[in-house]
Amino acid sequence: MLLVIDVGNTNIVFGVYDGKKLIYDRRIATDKEKTSDEYGMLFDQFFKHDNIEIEDIDDIIISSVVPTLMHTLPAMTQRYFNIVPIVIGPGVKTGMNIKYDNPREVGADRIVNAVAAYEKYGGPVIIVDFGTANTFCYVNKEGEYLGGVITPGISISAEALFLRTAKLPKVEITKPEKVIGKNTITSIQSGLIYGFAGMIDYIIDKMIEEMNQSKEDVMVVATGGFSNLISAETKNIKVVDKYLTLEGLRIIYERNKVSN
Repeated sequence: MLLVIDVGNTNIVFGVYDGKKLIYDRRIATDKEKTSDEYGMLFDQFFKHDNIEIEDIDDIIISSVVPTLMHTLPAMTQRYFNIVPIVIGPGVKTGMNIKYDNPREVGADRIVNAVAAYEKYGGPVIIVDFGTANTFCYVNKEGEYLGGVITPGISISAEALFLRTAKLPKVEITKPEKVIGKNTITSIQSGLIYGFAGMIDYIIDKMIEEMNQSKEDVMVVATGGFSNLISAETKNIKVVDKYLTLEGLRIIYERNKVSN
């Protein structure tokens, strides 16, 4: 079986594949201070709780946007799984031509999402990932990664309001009943949910316009923690794919396994 691990700034999402089937997935908080042993014990506890044998894991692939964990997690997999993982980065075959000024600048998660989206939905496709940062990626019909957009995510925007103002409270990120808030909390919630939905649609419109495409011809896929909440209020997002990143890791693993 294959263990896939996606390390984000806020969460680490991991899953286990039996062939092409995802049979298990979990999400834990990213902690840059944890040691490889602490992560090893954490994975061990999860697996034991859910009756998964570490010995059944044959291979591991990791993507990470957190540099401080780029040594920690591979060290953990070698010690606790006795497996040297594939780590998304230079030298790893993705099957996608990255048309960025400096391809090394593209976050591993963005590449993994783009590979999965093109494989599953074809192109042209726009991928919107709702994470600590919101990322928008454009892949053309030929499967080339052309670039995208990065904005602050909804969580850090809400946190900034709380930290940088004297009287605004910290609020739960949830959809209010009406756009026009009747109190401070619902007013902030409205600004976050509907403000981000409007921004998402506007950026997608501009990307499609810039590429001289019609909306009917471009697939728009969302993923990430707040994808269901925000996508429901947008006009352009056509599919929410919760497991897009995990699928991308599996696909890249298979391409490298074959190439080796």
